Amino acid sequence: MSGSIFIDFVKHGKKILGVTTNYTSMLRVLNKNRPAKPTVFMKPTTSYITEGQCIKIPNGFSVNQEIELGVVINQTCRNVKESAAMEVVAGYCVALDLTATCQMKEARSKGLPWLFGKGFDTACPVSTFIRRDEIDPYNTQLWCCVNGSSRQEGNTCELVFTIPALISFITQHVTLEECDLILTGTPPGIGQIVPGDVVEGGIKNVVSFKFKVTK
Repeated sequence: MSGSIFIDFVKHGKKILGVTTNYTSMLRVLNKNRPAKPTVFMKPTTSYITEGQCIKIPNGFSVNQEIELGVVINQTCRNVKESAAMEVVAGYCVALDLTATCQMKEARSKGLPWLFGKGFDTACPVSTFIRRDEIDPYNTQLWCCVNGSSRQEGNTCELVFTIPALISFITQHVTLEECDLILTGTPPGIGQIVPGDVVEGGIKNVVSFKFKVTK
């Protein structure tokens, strides 16, 4: 697949995989111990939106914003070793892993699937594609504002499971394909967004986005 096609990873990707509680600062906020292995969930690609489209809150939903670094995969791969994991990375994006807390509370308490809590339409706003050489994925500062007020600041140096560790773990169980996206987790500062809000985020001097929230 030619390199230029990764610019359109939203169009060509088949899967979005997310990871929960993957910042050491978030573990401290939640007073949790380091997990033994990542907890991984999926979002459908129909949850993607790009700048110029709106975040739409489903009727009756309470939704939080979560800023994350996304990893775009460059080839079909399985059982990838950590030492070789960065070879399957095409580049990155900044993403919002929008979460319907009302749905997640019930899902967690009853052991139900996370589809509606994590995968509703517009639940994965993303930035434009970031080339591999534009950032250091081990030391990248993410930011997120709502209505001009800072909500989240976090650095990928705080990741509990690094990008190579996540790729290796996921590919032990699921084959990754060209333009698939891995969401690497969010730092503290998660909060509710409502219709009328404007959510901004990005990596300073690299990429940024702005999304309006509607119903």
